[in-house]
Amino acid sequence: MKLYRPLYGVEGVEFRMHRSTLHNSLYRADDEWLVNVQVYGISAPYTPVLHLRKVAGAELVSTYTQSFEKVWTEAVPIERKA
Repeated sequence: MKLYRPLYGVEGVEFRMHRSTLHNSLYRADDEWLVNVQVYGISAPYTPVLHLRKVAGAELVSTYTQSFEKVWTEAVPIERKA
């Protein structure tokens, strides 16, 4: 979380904590996603990142969006520290 601290005051950027067990790191901007997939035995900075965009007829972005929204609604906003 220290690495994200400079973004805490940026308009439109929000952070929340959750207790869900997730197997990917998800980063969302509008209808585009960056998905850092976990690979057993490999540190996250060295694993693939998928850049996903919403495309007519495709369901992958919708699936990630639905999953994200379920976790996000139950997550607790992180207090900004001065």
